[in-house]
Amino acid sequence: MQLNQRAYGLVQPILASPSEINAEVSPLACGAHVLDLGVKSGLGGLEAGRQLAEICLSGLASVDFVPGEFPGTRTAVQVRTDRPRLACLASQYAGWQIKGEKFFGMGSGPMRIKAAKEPVIHEMSLIDDSPLAVGVLETSQLPDDAVCEKIAADCQVPAAQLFLLAARTASIAGHVQVVARSVETCLHKLHELHFDLSTIESGYGIAPLPPIAADDVVGIGRTNDAILYGASVTLWVRESTDKLREVGAKLPSNTSSMYGQPFEKILRDAKFDFYQIDPLLFSPAEVCLVSLLDGQTTIVGERNDAVLATSFGQG
Repeated sequence: MQLNQRAYGLVQPILASPSEINAEVSPLACGAHVLDLGVKSGLGGLEAGRQLAEICLSGLASVDFVPGEFPGTRTAVQVRTDRPRLACLASQYAGWQIKGEKFFGMGSGPMRIKAAKEPVIHEMSLIDDSPLAVGVLETSQLPDDAVCEKIAADCQVPAAQLFLLAARTASIAGHVQVVARSVETCLHKLHELHFDLSTIESGYGIAPLPPIAADDVVGIGRTNDAILYGASVTLWVRESTDKLREVGAKLPSNTSSMYGQPFEKILRDAKFDFYQIDPLLFSPAEVCLVSLLDGQTTIVGERNDAVLATSFGQG
């Protein structure tokens, strides 16, 4: 398995012509390749966000924009994949906190497999022998040489073989890549519920693209609310309806005790400590589970337009 090599195939066109998607390459002395898709004001956009999301998924999923009727927006982000376990948990999940002297970013993408810092990577017995590493950073600043050299060392590749794409949350591309995580949040919740992810054949998700926030905190709130209160995910699963009904009862975001408030408020109440937030909150608003064994469908959860309206500045 070489997910980093797959992702690199999607990065190459951006490196060759960054202006095509309003991106900018930031050269570093260490040789690492840093692409700015929305850290600096004015960079990035819808296509940058779409490509950023697909790179984050190692090219194992398609990301598109579709019409949607939501409070404050008429645009939604759609994701579809026939390799949900690898695309979403092995690659897209933002499970790596990357810190430097004056840097912080959430790392996602297939570089996580090479770094192997997260329990989920070990649990899935993942190994990637690609000679390079590709990652996505949700950050308000570009990484410097020291940060890139540390990431490269963790991924066991030369700095010149490290390719990082960065966007802040308060950017169009940043909003898109987070909202494109509808299926990923569903799979991660199922993983937390100890469900056998190998039985999931395909996944489809849709979530509203919020109005672009003026700052990162508001952006984090809105993009999370898009998933928690507005996302609808369908999974096709080789499991009985009885088993799907059992796990489905615990699956949507409304099963969490913290459900019902805009995420920005939840985050501020937790003093910006994500570890104080119920991990079971992070799941889609609505989930449709289709049994491939008996042909029945289980639908759980519901969209919450009232919270979306408040979060998106319409309430």
